[in-house]
Amino acid sequence: MNADFEYMKEALATDLSELLSKDYNMSISEAIDTLYNSETYAKLCDPATGLYFQSTLYVYSFLTEELKRGKMG
Repeated sequence: MNADFEYMKEALATDLSELLSKDYNMSISEAIDTLYNSETYAKLCDPATGLYFQSTLYVYSFLTEELKRGKMG
C-alpha cells in the first residue's frame, strides 16, 4: 500500500467516525468500533474499490444504509 492510500483512508475514517458520533449519539470510541466492524470499512480498505477516492458523505451513505440493514460485523 502506498502512503497516499493510507492517508486518504484514515482521513475518511476520521470524518466517518465523527459523523457517526454526532448523528447516532455515540461516543467516539463506539463510532470507531462501529466503523471498523462494518462492511463499508472493509471496502474502504480495499484500494481496488476506489472508495477511498470518494467524498466523505458518499461513503457515509453506504455506512448509514448498512446500519439500517443491521448487518454490522
